[in-house]
Amino acid sequence: MGTPLALSTPHGFTLSRSHASRICDNSGKAELFLAVKFPPRDDKWLRRPPHSATRFHAWLTDRGSLTSRIQARCPAFSIKVVFQGLRRVNRDENFLRHAKVGRLALVREVYLMCRRTPVVFAHSVIDPRAVRGAWRRVARLGSRPLGAALFANPRIKRYPLRQKKLNRHHELYERAGAALRARPAHLWARRSLFTLHRSPILVTEVFLPGILKLAP
Repeated sequence: MGTPLALSTPHGFTLSRSHASRICDNSGKAELFLAVKFPPRDDKWLRRPPHSATRFHAWLTDRGSLTSRIQARCPAFSIKVVFQGLRRVNRDENFLRHAKVGRLALVREVYLMCRRTPVVFAHSVIDPRAVRGAWRRVARLGSRPLGAALFANPRIKRYPLRQKKLNRHHELYERAGAALRARPAHLWARRSLFTLHRSPILVTEVFLPGILKLAP
């Protein structure tokens, strides 16, 4: 995992025949390559949760807005933003990128809170160029939920959900568990690709133990 970089507007990009684009930050050293195939295929996570995920099954498979689902069960709902900026993508997010060099993306990470308890850690990955295009509203969300914006726009297409049991070696396990006093052996997560004008955003939601106190 690389050191997070401060969010900045890239100086520019170049487009090759393979439609891979390169973006440099202010230092001119970091590079981002966009996906060649569209839509990119997510073959690294499960297509459906196994039987061992029974307690989380309803949360892992519901295709509606997770934010709305939690709000309906917890009136004292809030969003806590913990990071938004340029960062190298996680190892199993490489399917979004064409090249192996750089792999920088705009990353937004928040906790979905029920009262004072974090119940979900949400991690979103976006092409920084899209902040001026299809996903320009994401950079200005602040403490507002991304999910509400995604489901409010009928032009946004959502691809099938994928699930995974994250262990202690996964990058998202470490970051999601930062708010927990006691960390379980693993955390269940789901993710889905959304697209708008052929521009993808990958949204991953990691379910924390507090989610089990809410009705599924």
